[in-house]
Amino acid sequence: MEKYLGPTYYIESEHPAIISFANQNIKKGQTDLEKAVSLYYAVRDGIRYNPYSIEPVKESMKASSVLKKGDGYCVAKAVLLAACARNQKIPARLGFADVQNHLNTEKLKELMGSDTFFYHGFTELFLNNQWVKATPAFNLELCNNFNVKPLEFDGTKDSVFHPFDKSGNRHMEYIKDHGSFADLPWETILGSMKKAYPKYFENIERRSKNFLTEALKENQ
Repeated sequence: MEKYLGPTYYIESEHPAIISFANQNIKKGQTDLEKAVSLYYAVRDGIRYNPYSIEPVKESMKASSVLKKGDGYCVAKAVLLAACARNQKIPARLGFADVQNHLNTEKLKELMGSDTFFYHGFTELFLNNQWVKATPAFNLELCNNFNVKPLEFDGTKDSVFHPFDKSGNRHMEYIKDHGSFADLPWETILGSMKKAYPKYFENIERRSKNFLTEALKENQ
């Protein structure tokens, strides 16, 4: 378990900002499972989901950078949760899968040219002698704007995106599993995204800035 407990370039479990954030969001006397649940909700709702935030710069994916910015896409938020968990001596690793997201916005879909998200990211935590998946990507406000159920996590079973929204419409399908990693394979992920979404990386400065409002407008 050693490789799932120590700090890395991206999973900065010993960074002062990560230590502070983790300690602020747990309570004295909590079990590891209770700490993991508390940290999950702190990252899910404390850091806004923003798929327009991806930058082709490795420093932007460090846990401290995600925390400072206050938003990030699924992989960035998974990195932050892993860093917080490791800070509290909870083994953590990163999992990735290609998914088809049916709740994309039209603006983002046009920019990506697809509704398939390659290397969708989540965190895997070792609790009560088993690995459980935790997906802290969509914050509560965004879920409400999309009319989807917020993804809960109790530390005992996998927490992955619901296949359907509140109205019974198709939400998300998992297409391909890429496995688990002790650190972020950023070059592989970035290369895959650049190949799949060339238009996304053409004019970074001109991207939409508010995915939250975009989702609300399209789903009223």
